[in-house]
Amino acid sequence: MKKSILIVALALVLWISACSILPEDSPIIQEGEEYEQSSKTSHKNKKNKTEETPEPTAPTESRAGEATPAPAKTPAPTPEPTPAPTPTREKDLLELEEEENQVALAGDDTWVELPEGGEEDPITERETKLLQIDPEDAEAVAKYPEGEEVELMQSYLTGTWTDVNAVKRRNIAVMLPNVYRAGGSNNSPQLKLYGISKASIIYEAPVEGRNTALMAIFEDYDRLKKIGPVASSRDYFIYDAMSFDSIYVNWGMARIWTEELINSDRIDNLSATTAGIKDPAKEIFYTDENAIPDAGKDYVGYLDVAKLASTIEARGYEKEYRETFEQAFKFANDKLATYPDAKDVVKIWPGGKVQNAGGYGNFADKNPHFEYDAEKHLYYRYQFGDVMTDAMNGQKIGVTNVVLKLCHGEERMPDDARYDFLAFGVHGTGKAYVFTNGKMIEGTWEKSSDPGADYLYDEEGNEIVLNQGKTWICCVWQEFDNFIVIESPAN
Repeated sequence: MKKSILIVALALVLWISACSILPEDSPIIQEGEEYEQSSKTSHKNKKNKTEETPEPTAPTESRAGEATPAPAKTPAPTPEPTPAPTPTREKDLLELEEEENQVALAGDDTWVELPEGGEEDPITERETKLLQIDPEDAEAVAKYPEGEEVELMQSYLTGTWTDVNAVKRRNIAVMLPNVYRAGGSNNSPQLKLYGISKASIIYEAPVEGRNTALMAIFEDYDRLKKIGPVASSRDYFIYDAMSFDSIYVNWGMARIWTEELINSDRIDNLSATTAGIKDPAKEIFYTDENAIPDAGKDYVGYLDVAKLASTIEARGYEKEYRETFEQAFKFANDKLATYPDAKDVVKIWPGGKVQNAGGYGNFADKNPHFEYDAEKHLYYRYQFGDVMTDAMNGQKIGVTNVVLKLCHGEERMPDDARYDFLAFGVHGTGKAYVFTNGKMIEGTWEKSSDPGADYLYDEEGNEIVLNQGKTWICCVWQEFDNFIVIESPAN
């Protein structure tokens, strides 16, 4: 008995001695305290989610499975992680409008006329209103032939008043190529894209060969006949499609890094019949060699939009947004978000004006860029020396908002000069530049999980309010951010 007492006493002395080693100011984090300190205030409506993400990665092979030779490579240091502000966010939804906030039903550009001064007045409720169709208005009747009234709701993707059936329905995210020529030789025809002008969001990121690829997110797509040519998949595009609860559409993939993800139940996908796809949706794809005469084999495949609904139904995919869906963007409500104190910017060059290996820099002074039209409040996309257009209707591609999302990137096989496969960290947080109404707002982006939205915050941690309309998101290789060029108006 005495021996037991001595052992207990000795243990107590040793414990007290160990505790005395800690300095007086040593932090002791209680359970739950670390989460509160790091995330400060969470989104009010953000649903609890399980982190599911092995970080993105995605190089690429051609649709035929042939790897693309690598260009000259530029080594890049690994960046320090950027802490993410997480301010409180109310659920972005809508507030009814009167006549001053009418959506253009047709025309060259989609733009909502709004009075100025409303960056602190975001959409806060979701309601609907009826649009009376004038039978004498040929454009309106062409868009809404179903009846004399159309029920509208403000879109989760653009903030504009849109057919309620399209707003509630899950969007489709379609992979598109973004190269100058639709083939492998200098004699190949110039690439044409069909349907891109009707996309609500366009997401762009570098791929092998140091070009970029596009992912066009469509909400109101019923009146389109085809979209394409459809391009192959990279895993980092899939992760950002998850942010919008999209049904993902692709033709081909970089198998070694994408096959497991695209065949899993983590993403609802409609894939063409190619190697590695376990359950292809071959019924919604077709080839059209006349759309771009003499195009290479990777540029003749299109999505048959008329067969989408039946294919989604047959696969049992949820038709409306699921509970995991989070609205990414906060939109101004009945007034234009003006940001009077922000920097004026008229041109945005994600890859600068000189040749570089960052994905946006293959064409030097003809690198892709955006030019702001102050009269229309739109940023027009230029590349290969001219404004970008839709081959379907000749419409210039203009968007209301441009976002540069800086992400850490790296080569997946840096020791093999034959390949140039890339990976990008699209989860976590990083630097962001947001452009709207001719202004630039510096801040950060944050994506906390696979289905988690890409939230945008200013430098004070407030969620950035975008203007109603389309958005173009450029995933910019962070290690090449020194090439970004922002031009202000001439004095």
